[in-house]
Amino acid sequence: MIKPFIAALALLSSGSAALAGPYANVEYNQGFVGTESLGSSTELHVGFEASNDNGGFYVQGGPAILAPNGGDSETELSGKIGGNVGLTEKLGAYGELAFITGDDDNAYGAKAGLKYTF
Repeated sequence: MIKPFIAALALLSSGSAALAGPYANVEYNQGFVGTESLGSSTELHVGFEASNDNGGFYVQGGPAILAPNGGDSETELSGKIGGNVGLTEKLGAYGELAFITGDDDNAYGAKAGLKYTF
């Protein structure tokens, strides 16, 4: 699964880049189960993005401050890589892979989807 994703990113990075450059991204997330809050995370990332007529990609990473409810805050390392590609004039595909380190185990996430523009 990762090889096709990397291949797609390589294709996206070929050709003339319409947008390319570094950026900073601060993201706050709050988790709930029902009405009970589990805690929050704040990601302080730096990254790089590029795009061309076929689509775009980004890669970012940095510290993540985890604040569980009723527990002590801790800082871990997190990162994301993602991209999008136009399949037709109105249909595009996107995906993202993410990770965060932990004391015992690292955590990973993935998402993929299709976006149709009317």
